[in-house]
This record gives sequence, structure tokens and C-alpha cells, in this order.
Amino acid sequence: MREPKAFKRPEGLYFNDFVLGDTVFSGGRTITEADIVNFAGVSGDFYELHTNELYAQQTLFGERVAHGLLVLSMASGLLMDVGFVTGTVEAFTALEWRFRAPVKIGDTIRVEAKVSDLKPARRLGGGYVTLKVTVRNQRDESVQRGSWTVLVKAKSHA
Repeated sequence: MREPKAFKRPEGLYFNDFVLGDTVFSGGRTITEADIVNFAGVSGDFYELHTNELYAQQTLFGERVAHGLLVLSMASGLLMDVGFVTGTVEAFTALEWRFRAPVKIGDTIRVEAKVSDLKPARRLGGGYVTLKVTVRNQRDESVQRGSWTVLVKAKSHA
């Protein structure tokens, strides 16, 4: 019988580990009707463009589309799944964002994030990492993009 292993929680990058220009890529996630319905319930946003097929058919999109903020939230989750800030991110501190194209039921999104700025914040025990983030669909089209700034712990030298 083998000895049981102790599993350590994955540890993300510390502020000191980030390098300008480094890029991370997420896996994909397909948007479902359930995602849209659940987000409408949680957010209280039941706008008919998202929840009424007949109404949505009369819009410029011709069908229901996902809430922009749902896609943004999913993008955040997809990047967290990569694990590069697991246990080291302290706070999401800033967001500048553009919604460029609709995301429809059945579309699959993925995220790429490039380190675009680093600002030490020794008083806070780390620094600010700004990421240039792009959400792409299955056709590699940019559907959302912008910048996110997160406060990340510095590696202690104890």
C-alpha cells in the first residue's frame, strides 16, 4: 500500500515574478442558455434582448445575446482557472472595458491577458499588475477587450 500524498494548493505568481509582455491564455467556455438565464436571475437584468427570443429577433443581432457583464464575469473566471494568481491576488482594483461584438448562445469564448504595466506598492505588500485583456470567440474575433489592474502580493524574503 502506498503512502498518502499531501497535496499543496497551487500557488500563483507573486508581483516580483511578473514581466512586462508576458501573456497567459485561458481555455474555452461555451455560452449556454442556462448561463444567460442564471445571470439574469442573479443580476436582475431581464432585458428582453437576453431573455425573449421573439423580441431579440427584431433587433440588429437577430437573436438573443449574452449580457456583456456575463461575458466579462466569465472572462474573469477563465483567467482565474489558469492559476497564475491563485493565492497571490489581493484585489481587483481597476477596469477599463469595451464591448465590441455580441456573444450568442453557442459561442465559445477564451481569454488572453498580456502584462502591460507593473507598479510596486510596497506599503501594501506587493504591487499593481495591469493586464491588457482580450476576449475572443471561436472565430478568433475580439468580442471584448480592455485593461484590468489587480493588486498582487510580493514574495516575502523571510
